[in-house]
Amino acid sequence: MRPSWDDYFLDLVDQVASRATCDRGKSGCVVVRNKRIICTGYVGSPSGMPHCDEVGHDLKRVMDDDGTVRQHCVRTVHAEQNAIVQAARYGLPLDGTTMYCSMEPCRVCAMLIASSGISRVVARRRYHAGSDTPEILASAAVEIEIVEDVVQGYEGP
Repeated sequence: MRPSWDDYFLDLVDQVASRATCDRGKSGCVVVRNKRIICTGYVGSPSGMPHCDEVGHDLKRVMDDDGTVRQHCVRTVHAEQNAIVQAARYGLPLDGTTMYCSMEPCRVCAMLIASSGISRVVARRRYHAGSDTPEILASAAVEIEIVEDVVQGYEGP
């Protein structure tokens, strides 16, 4: 059976994520217009900087509003951020595109998505730290769909 377009692009997200250089998230992103790929992004350090795979994680403790303490690796740029930066770097407008991603975008990524002209986000799973992403995207008239109502966990430390 032939996959739907959403399933097809979400499968490609997994392939893009395999290039991630931080083994904790292994997140990927594909941006599409009219069923054509515009750009991709994966979790990784900025160009020219060391990767987690090479030098280890740069973990910082973060406390959620409910008091939960988590560790986040701050060495890397999120997949969504990398995709938006790649589009900007090569002069590719994102107006009216759909962004497919491994998990629901974080707050910062949601604000970038809202500002970039992306009109729809399809995420495989929910973001592990929770966020106000749905409210941010709704206020910018960006549709969001979470395919699996499951929280994406992280591997590693």
